[in-house]
Amino acid sequence: MKGICVTSEIRPLKKVLLHRPGRELLNLTPDTLPELLFDDIPYLKVAQQEHDAFAQILRDNGVEVVYLEDLMTEVLALRPELTEPFLYQWLTEGNVITKRWQDKLTDYLLTNFEGKALVEKTMEGITLRELPHLSAYSLQDMTAKPDDLVVRPMPNLYFQRDPFASVGRGILLNHMHFPNRRRETIYADYIFKYHPDFAGLVPRYYDRSLHGSIEGGDVLNLSEDTLAIGLSERTSPDGIEAAARNLFNDPEAKIRTVLAFAIPAKRAFMHLDTVFTQIDRDRYTVHPAIIGPLSVYEITPGNVHDGLRIRRIDAELESILSFHTGVERVKLIPCGGGDPIYAAREQWNDGSNTLCISPGKIVVYERNDVTNAVLRDEGLEVLEMPSAELSRGRGGPRCMSMPLIRE
Repeated sequence: MKGICVTSEIRPLKKVLLHRPGRELLNLTPDTLPELLFDDIPYLKVAQQEHDAFAQILRDNGVEVVYLEDLMTEVLALRPELTEPFLYQWLTEGNVITKRWQDKLTDYLLTNFEGKALVEKTMEGITLRELPHLSAYSLQDMTAKPDDLVVRPMPNLYFQRDPFASVGRGILLNHMHFPNRRRETIYADYIFKYHPDFAGLVPRYYDRSLHGSIEGGDVLNLSEDTLAIGLSERTSPDGIEAAARNLFNDPEAKIRTVLAFAIPAKRAFMHLDTVFTQIDRDRYTVHPAIIGPLSVYEITPGNVHDGLRIRRIDAELESILSFHTGVERVKLIPCGGGDPIYAAREQWNDGSNTLCISPGKIVVYERNDVTNAVLRDEGLEVLEMPSAELSRGRGGPRCMSMPLIRE
């Protein structure tokens, strides 16, 4: 199966992209947690076991699973002349801008790593201790400590929902909000340009070089012609407008309406998919805090605002979803069954961040037992995955997966 085809959140999932957490988690320390956007340090061995269980659930349900690290390895194997430009770009965007250091680190990587190990090493980061032949002939060298990170790790990579978003037969290749996450999109850039499964087949409706921020957790495919995007802490108004304009200007794209959902700009409401996710044709999991009137901005093609027509809608979430999905009545299922304490606790552990693999069949974290019981009582098929360590990164099954092909 080649290319991209995603026009729904619930149609049967056929192919999905994951990243198995690797040694990048070992370069998390208590001091670096805030800048690397983690609240705690996952235990890598168990996190990998949990992630493997997640992938197996998908395979057992007929989903082809591909990995970011494998696709990037295949690109560099097919096009070895791209390896050095990739490394220099990775170093530059990792804030290694001195030519001497770039040359030193590139030589270190090419001498000691190859194939998949090289790709995974770029995700892991580099400490000064790894460079035993460092010549201390500058003030920077003399004052550095052995455990200093020369290049920071990318521990958020196992949340593959964010670097890009599948929309129709194309993608939004995102410019991420926090500088420490922006390098994550380099891999997708190379994969969609050069991998034979995607090269020449996937239009871009947004590009990582644009200045407005967008993250994939804020992007939901409500229908073939309607896209929801969260106006959130991590996705900006100018990013949404640029994406809408590019979608509307492409005659092959079917999206004619973009709904910008204004959600609180704070960590508990990090992305739109931590607020609500679709789990069936007429049912959604939701954060209880958003049940009530919402401010939504409807963006359609027009000449009112630089090629866009924008109007504000203040309405209940149910009516907005019902109207734009063509379903007579939708049901919102609150996280934690609506109990304030259960909801707050399980929302923190992504109780509303479900991955729908076919209508009414969803993957969830097993730790959210109150919410999961409510979902089963609603007649949904609930597939639980272990989550003691993966949940420390503040993202659920939807956050960890990027659908490439749905029916």
